Amino acid sequence: MRHIVEAEPQKLHKMLAQSGLGSRRELEEWIVAGRISVNGKPAHVGQRIGPQDRVRVNGKPVNLKFAPRTPRVLIYHKVEGEIVSRDDPEGRPSVFDKLPRIGGGRWVNVGRLDFNTEGLLIFTSSGELANRLMHPRYELEREYAVRVIGELQPEQEQALLDGVELEDGEAHFSTLMSRGGEGTNRWYHVTLNEGRNREVRRMFEAIGVQVSRLIRVRFGPVSLPPRLKRGMAHELAEEEVRALLKVLPK
Repeated sequence: MRHIVEAEPQKLHKMLAQSGLGSRRELEEWIVAGRISVNGKPAHVGQRIGPQDRVRVNGKPVNLKFAPRTPRVLIYHKVEGEIVSRDDPEGRPSVFDKLPRIGGGRWVNVGRLDFNTEGLLIFTSSGELANRLMHPRYELEREYAVRVIGELQPEQEQALLDGVELEDGEAHFSTLMSRGGEGTNRWYHVTLNEGRNREVRRMFEAIGVQVSRLIRVRFGPVSLPPRLKRGMAHELAEEEVRALLKVLPK
């Protein structure tokens, strides 16, 4: 007699996230709001589903694939003056306007960069992967190139490494390296293991130093390719994505 191997039930919001419909947090909010149903009944947070279950989002059926597949990953060189949002009342340029279309889902951004910050942004078709990259418990290191007006004094450098007090708690850089400069402009490379709003700028402001340019050059194991021009996107090859998944914390 042949044995039929059934797929193990999976959490609903996790499966929807893997399909690229949004982040797990967003999809949990959709479930609470009654936008998602399973077999004709409103879904509930924490619900598990199998291949036999019929899932609808906003009344439309969703085809969920239980077999594992390699997520798509896109890196983008953000330009100063772009927002990381699909909707903006002010009508400012959005990074999403520059991204290639993705069939059957949407690009999920891994964190954000503020309006005046340039550099590396990561997008993926998998909300689950986005969550792994962003989750605070993994503490993936971010590296920034920072241009400031004037040269830092040794005591200022030490303060940034020891910790400065911000309105939302203390913050410190893991590393700080001088990269030279011309005239009154000086470049530094800094790393930190979190991504609070405008954190790098606020840390320099806390020691009385003005940031004139800020570029994110690395997020965890992903670096901004030197040849990727501003405003351009590049999709990682499947083998590159698999290599990325191997080095990420479980």
